[in-house]
Amino acid sequence: MSMKKQELIHLHGLLAEVQHHYEETTGEDVKHDQYVSLGVRPTSIHKSKTDHKDAVFALARGIPQRCQRTPNVCLPPQTDTISVLGSRSLCSAV
Repeated sequence: MSMKKQELIHLHGLLAEVQHHYEETTGEDVKHDQYVSLGVRPTSIHKSKTDHKDAVFALARGIPQRCQRTPNVCLPPQTDTISVLGSRSLCSAV
């Protein structure tokens, strides 16, 4: 079963938020040239489904690679997932 374009855009936005949270928490940038070179942002609704899919995969690869280097970044307290994850780090959850 494949995702609809709207679902991919939503997932793209969520991954962008995870990236933003990581950068805000650690003060370090998540560098992933592949994502940047695509030129597709969650707000780029005019881009194709394939473009958003490529961006989701690029973010999904870049964020965990960076998290492995900084294992103690926790999820924000307002996240519903925190009750499931307990004290595990964001990197453990990804």
